[in-house]
Amino acid sequence: MILYLLGLVLFLGVHLVPTFPAAHANLRLRFGENAYKGLFSVVSLIGLILIVVGFGEVRASSWNRELWSPPVWTKHIAFLLMVPAFIALVAAYVPSRIRTALKHPMLVAIKIWALAHLIANGDLASLILFTSFLAYAVYDRISVKKRGALGPLGGARGSVKGDVAAVLIGLALYVFMLKWGHAWLIGVRLIG
Repeated sequence: MILYLLGLVLFLGVHLVPTFPAAHANLRLRFGENAYKGLFSVVSLIGLILIVVGFGEVRASSWNRELWSPPVWTKHIAFLLMVPAFIALVAAYVPSRIRTALKHPMLVAIKIWALAHLIANGDLASLILFTSFLAYAVYDRISVKKRGALGPLGGARGSVKGDVAAVLIGLALYVFMLKWGHAWLIGVRLIG
């Protein structure tokens, strides 16, 4: 459980730093732009690894209790919701009209992902994980609106070509996760 919670604190904690503009600016000045980005990336990766490993351990532990038993249809809703989540995830890094319309597609993807998994899972470990990410994404969306942050592509505008790329790559990632990735990363086989 310690790895799991430490991972959540590290990953979400480092991602909350930009929501405090003065502290964020001081850290960038203190470490330098490249060193700050490197440190941010390393702490994020460590946090993510700890979340994945810790979540696997916690799911199988006696500490994790089933709070409710979601009906089977909730898993179908989750499968459906993950399609736009993957498209939004890709749109965060591809100049497209989808990105322009969503404004902050990464946060949209996180919110959809967290909601889909909250609907389909009824155990305590899942509740903690997906509620934490959903709360973070809602808070950060409010913060980026106040700060006027534009995301990794800045003010880049996209085209139909970018839309097609975001949809095709998003669908490819969705199929990969559905068939192999989820079982490989999370240890839970989704289909076949």
